[in-house]
Amino acid sequence: MAEKEGKIEVEIVTPVKLLFSESTNMVVIPGGEGDFGVLTGHAPIISQVRAGTIDIYKGDKVSTQIFVEGGIAEVTSERCTVLAEDALMVEDIDKTVAKNRLLKARAAQEGDKDFVDGLDTPEVVAAEAQVSAIQS
Repeated sequence: MAEKEGKIEVEIVTPVKLLFSESTNMVVIPGGEGDFGVLTGHAPIISQVRAGTIDIYKGDKVSTQIFVEGGIAEVTSERCTVLAEDALMVEDIDKTVAKNRLLKARAAQEGDKDFVDGLDTPEVVAAEAQVSAIQS
């Protein structure tokens, strides 16, 4: 039914709850190999999702932004489901908490004797993506 209307069903699910479920024009997901857009009629794929912001479009404008820690996206011609490790609406991110998270993650990384310079830990990557989400 969504395909006939030119819309795709989008669901963002965490282990705790269904965060978002709506029919929309397009969704852009931070995939493991780069961002990818999903429209109705998309070829079926399963993709890793990296920490970043999912942009959900109404018409040609972003109507909703959701920060995800990572996960898996399953896309069919009618539906896009993201099973996220953790997710929250961008407008619900506390800026101070996000910035403190990044500072702590960087300090922990620098204190790690096994840290390889130039290769950030997953916590630093997620914290940087969260701070970036609130600045966009």
